[in-house]
Amino acid sequence: MRTILKAIRRFFGRGRGLEIYPEDVLLDSHNLPQFDRHHMEGRFDRRISFRVVVMTGMVFLLVSLIYTGRIASLQIVRGEDFAQRSQENRLRHALIFSERGAVFDRDRTRLAWNYTATSTDDFAHRKYTSKTGLSHLLGYLKYPSRDSSGVYYRVSYDGKSGVEESFNNYLSGQHGIQIVEIDAQNTIRSGSTVRHPQNGKNLHLAIDSDVQHKLFELIRDRSIDSGFQGGAGAIMDVETGEVLALTSYPEYDSGIMTEGDSEAIQKIQEIEGNPFLNRVIGGSFVAGSIVKPFLALGALHEDIISPSKTIMSTGSLVVPNPYDPDESTSFADWKAHGAVDMREALAVSSNVYFYQIGGGFESQPGLGITKIKKYMNMFGFGEKTGIDLAGEIKGVIPSPQWKQDNFEDQVWRVGDTYNTSIGQYGTLVTPIQALQATAAIANGGYRVQPMLRQSDRSQVTGEKDIPIAEEDFQVVREGMRRAVTSGTAAGLNTSFLDVAAKTGTAEIGKASVNSWIIGFYPYDEPKYAFVVVMERGPRENLYGGVWVMRNLIDWMHQEKSIYTAL
Repeated sequence: MRTILKAIRRFFGRGRGLEIYPEDVLLDSHNLPQFDRHHMEGRFDRRISFRVVVMTGMVFLLVSLIYTGRIASLQIVRGEDFAQRSQENRLRHALIFSERGAVFDRDRTRLAWNYTATSTDDFAHRKYTSKTGLSHLLGYLKYPSRDSSGVYYRVSYDGKSGVEESFNNYLSGQHGIQIVEIDAQNTIRSGSTVRHPQNGKNLHLAIDSDVQHKLFELIRDRSIDSGFQGGAGAIMDVETGEVLALTSYPEYDSGIMTEGDSEAIQKIQEIEGNPFLNRVIGGSFVAGSIVKPFLALGALHEDIISPSKTIMSTGSLVVPNPYDPDESTSFADWKAHGAVDMREALAVSSNVYFYQIGGGFESQPGLGITKIKKYMNMFGFGEKTGIDLAGEIKGVIPSPQWKQDNFEDQVWRVGDTYNTSIGQYGTLVTPIQALQATAAIANGGYRVQPMLRQSDRSQVTGEKDIPIAEEDFQVVREGMRRAVTSGTAAGLNTSFLDVAAKTGTAEIGKASVNSWIIGFYPYDEPKYAFVVVMERGPRENLYGGVWVMRNLIDWMHQEKSIYTAL
């Protein structure tokens, strides 16, 4: 019994609030068997200890404090941020793609424009003219791109070549933004435009797409028929710098490149002759005899020869070895021309004449390599013209330093000067440089910058870029005119248009040549300069740049008389 009372005290806190019931007092070990212990009868209930109560309370208090702190953080500290995020999750920003500007030629013929490809596209696709010969000029672009979840990771049209690249900022517009409200089922409930798209500007080129297309066809046909690797041609206004035509063969397809058809692109890449190279601005070619007018102007300006002095060409220039009289070196002419003055030397393209005024011989002084390079640079060779197309290169005008940097035999010899005087050795020029330099002869000393956009502003104003006397320019122009009337460019002699020109047949190894023609017209009041180069054809071929240009002039006279009836 005492034991029971102690247990009761422990249970109720040592007598505080003690209340004893008779059944509790009479409960002892004698009547325990009468209880159903499986239903908890006859058992003592032990009170939970105070320590357990305290610990449990502390746990609940800690959990309450954590939840309270978290709620305070979400609602008070970061409440505004989460409210904004919630709003953004409900309101989405959607791009409204702007329209890219179209490209037109000088007659307002569309060359590149936009169209809707499919109803699922958010942006317009690009369409290009079907006329051949314009892809290097127009270039191509890459569309906006999105990932597998439909999110755009590139939102702009990126021009990759041609005017699509050079005028990308001009053609590109500014995308608009629309805010759309999305419900829990991701359904658009409403939308409002917060910034309207601004379309790109249309680009109007100086190009005549018909002339360019025809020039391309002639270069292509000559390449295929005569075995040239490729070719390029261009025409430019000698006062404004407007480019009337600029084409290169072979070419790629702007539409295929823009749409990214991998199979079709692979076929383009398999075309021989590098169809992705714009030869007009990015191709460097051995110049050959087209350098002779510029050396003639340098020689006249330096007063090392008069235009009327004659030099005898017997078919070669034989230079004795100063250390061994029995030895000599022969520098060939392409034929024996007899005695020629400067005008005739230009007309018949005498090598011996230009060997002597370039490198000197006996009593005839020469320019020397330093001044040859000076005058070639003065006319823009070895430099970029600044045409508004990406990919232009500088070319090479040989010099003693250039030889020292590139050859084991570093000593510059007179024979190197002779070969440079006729555009051989390491002389590499681009067609666009030759075009700009030819225009400078036509306009009397102004290096006009080639312009693809239409412009009526003359660049032939103020002080000349090339400080050579007008009478010296006239001598060279007369020699180039004589080349057409009775010399190497006689294929350009027509009854309806007076043309002045200079041919060039640049040797590439022993079996191949580059066939050049540069010139301007009309002779008396020059308006347009032109250049054609046919690349790496067989030496025995007689039809090259002159053939291409003559057929183009005849075609223009019939179809585009505005360019020939001047």
